[in-house]
Amino acid sequence: MSKQRFVAAGVAAVALAGLGGTAFALQGQGQSQGHGPGGDRAAARPAAAPERPAGKETTGPRASSVVRVVEPYEPVEIGQGALMGLLPEGRQNYVVSWGGPEAFREDVEFAKGIVGDDIRPNTISGGYHSDEGEVLFTGAFRTDVVPGRITVRTADGTFDAKMLRLPGDPGWGAYHLDAGRTDALSSDVVVTAYAPDGGVIDTLTMTSPRVPRTP
Repeated sequence: MSKQRFVAAGVAAVALAGLGGTAFALQGQGQSQGHGPGGDRAAARPAAAPERPAGKETTGPRASSVVRVVEPYEPVEIGQGALMGLLPEGRQNYVVSWGGPEAFREDVEFAKGIVGDDIRPNTISGGYHSDEGEVLFTGAFRTDVVPGRITVRTADGTFDAKMLRLPGDPGWGAYHLDAGRTDALSSDVVVTAYAPDGGVIDTLTMTSPRVPRTP
């Protein structure tokens, strides 16, 4: 897979370098379909034969996702050669970067200068990066309580995303799910954030680009 670098500050800024992939970002609107920058990048490459995503498939609303506390600018491997890092500067500011540690440091320095727009209280943002049939879902949450769980429902099933947040009580964090080589984008994708008691905080629907399946 060719190297890409994808920088996101909440949903306020989306930058893609290296070409060869697509990125798409949305913001939740209180359990309705979100809208945001990146809509013109929604077309993804045709998916290959589906494989089970790296996340754990689940059906019940009360299963919990692990929330990992990370230091500011700490690079976290999230699959497909990508590194995610959370920044204390700006608002809901995080990066997803391809190209190794040096590219990650450069992207973090760039993102420090991005203020961005707040995502709404008690909502989530979301998007995906697709390259050669491999799909990586990422996004942010801004919630009164840390979600007990964030799920991503695709054509392959419903999977628990992994979550990251900064130390203390920043009121936000990020999530990621490596879907691998998959048919996930052949139908609408629904991301749901659940409270620790199982109640729904927000739901975000990413409309499928209706990519035809490869033979």
